[in-house]
Amino acid sequence: MALPTRELQPKNQYGGTIRETPPPGTTQNDPLIAKGLQKDQYFGILGLAIALIAVIGFFSRRVEYAILFAVVLSVILITFFLTL
Repeated sequence: MALPTRELQPKNQYGGTIRETPPPGTTQNDPLIAKGLQKDQYFGILGLAIALIAVIGFFSRRVEYAILFAVVLSVILITFFLTL
């Protein structure tokens, strides 16, 4: 009695070839990668920060001045340490 070995083998779904990952720089047409949105994100974060400071300033001027002082001091220190 002969066993049906051909029918029990798994089918090759890739057509006998192995796909490799594309080399870097060839993903220009990939729809899952957002391009050109980084500036929009920075503007949105900056707008949220300004709105947050304005809302806090509406309730308390001292807290607003403390936050502004901390932000300005942070920017100054970041630029100082990055230029060393």
